[in-house]
Amino acid sequence: MLLNAETAAPVFDLGSLFAANISWLQVLITLIIALVIGFIIFFVYKSTFAGVMYSRNFNVSLIMLTLVTSVMLMLINNNLTLSLGMVGALSIVRFRTAVKDPIDTVFMFWAVGEGIAIGIKFYDVAFIAAIAIGAFLVIINMLKIKSVMPYLLIIHYTEEAAPVIKQFVAKYLPRHKLKSKTVQRGAMEMTLEVRVDDSDTAIVDKLLRIEGVMDATLISHHGDIVA
Repeated sequence: MLLNAETAAPVFDLGSLFAANISWLQVLITLIIALVIGFIIFFVYKSTFAGVMYSRNFNVSLIMLTLVTSVMLMLINNNLTLSLGMVGALSIVRFRTAVKDPIDTVFMFWAVGEGIAIGIKFYDVAFIAAIAIGAFLVIINMLKIKSVMPYLLIIHYTEEAAPVIKQFVAKYLPRHKLKSKTVQRGAMEMTLEVRVDDSDTAIVDKLLRIEGVMDATLISHHGDIVA
């Protein structure tokens, strides 16, 4: 607020009200902290990934998401006009990339949340949240590894071998779920969800010793399988 020299009346300077007082040092510190926390998210995602195909591009995008969000919040926090314009701009943006794994969405929200905390200078909150959430995900992943992992067992066999296959599954695979069964002329296919230890994967070799079994495949999977 300024004073008019002639009338001594207060004059509001809108330019000073909306000015963004951001120093280059603040920008540098914000980007460095965002980069450090982005790398924490990067390594946690890589070490806890349990999907079928690991995407390094998606993991790198988590770092970029943290950086971009921190810069956006830093600008919004210091400029009211820019904040209103950015809200309007983001309202018309449409992201059409499908996220197949729900945990990927969690990591994206984590990166955005860290960027928001860094952008508004809550550096202690950002670091504490990064360490706590990262440690929690690593611990959960370690507990999951120690547990019995699910597998898909796919068996192709002849119709004559069906009774023997049924007895074999009931004896050696008591914890199984039938996912699909396909019957063709002279051949059958059955997909089972089983839970076995890594040392018990020799179950496939035992299946091949049964007369009428053409092939057996054991595939590890994480999540639901749609038959």
